[in-house]
Amino acid sequence: MNTQSKGNQSVLSEKTTRETKQVLKLILFTLGNLHLALPIESVYKILNRAPVHGSGMNQVGVTHSGEEEITVIDLYQRFFKESLPEAANGGGYLVTMQNKTGELYGIPVADAPILIDVPLSAIRLLPESYRRSDTVNIARHVAVIPQDSGAKTIFLLDVDLLLPT
Repeated sequence: MNTQSKGNQSVLSEKTTRETKQVLKLILFTLGNLHLALPIESVYKILNRAPVHGSGMNQVGVTHSGEEEITVIDLYQRFFKESLPEAANGGGYLVTMQNKTGELYGIPVADAPILIDVPLSAIRLLPESYRRSDTVNIARHVAVIPQDSGAKTIFLLDVDLLLPT
């Protein structure tokens, strides 16, 4: 009986390992009516939001975190043509990440981001025509998560597409 129990544990362990490999861990945050996410491997830190310095002429600024300078990309302003409403009261968070060259970027968000597991089967490639014509041109993939109230669409951001060229 002990042998069968150990055998079942081995099978369960293998099944758990397979299931773990079939999910993608994402940091999820909301901007307006958009659900956006980054793979957890791309996220450097989540910080309390600090003042952002810049001309205010576009959606890019800079903030200081310890000894590091972080380029801040205001996606809310990029998508909705206005600053994040919560920015006036100084609250919120900064989701920071590194691009391929090691430069730090941050996205200001109002509410604390959350960690979610998304099955790989729920992730789909966005059509190129959509990516070229919509404001969410910084995402190459989308995750569609079934919920009681209907499906939740989550745009998976590509860190290397964040800065405007």
